[in-house]
Amino acid sequence: VQLVESGGGLVHAGGSLRLSCEASGFTFDDYGLGWFRQAPGKEREGISYVSLDDRDRFYADSVKGRFTISRDNAKSTVYLQMNALKPEDTAVYYCAARRIVYSINTWSSPSTYHYWGQGTQVTVSS
Repeated sequence: VQLVESGGGLVHAGGSLRLSCEASGFTFDDYGLGWFRQAPGKEREGISYVSLDDRDRFYADSVKGRFTISRDNAKSTVYLQMNALKPEDTAVYYCAARRIVYSINTWSSPSTYHYWGQGTQVTVSS
């Protein structure tokens, strides 16, 4: 099983980045997908989630209106489009996958995810 993130980097405040996460080794269509981030000294934060059928999408208040999650089951890839980036968005970003055995209300809880990527650094300069 692998989840491989890409697309991170250094960007000025107000800029945009698009993160990708390509999955392999499991049945992608059967999993909900989340994006998390972790800044130095802080807990891992759930920022977005998309259900296995793409009918439901959730966002943390901190990114709502600026970030958009999407998935392409044909490519086994989940994306996170990040616009209007702020310095406080600086963190390592992780994608994660979970089987649908939990209430959808638990989407932001890291402990409910079964597979994780290695993370990609996003740095937003002021």
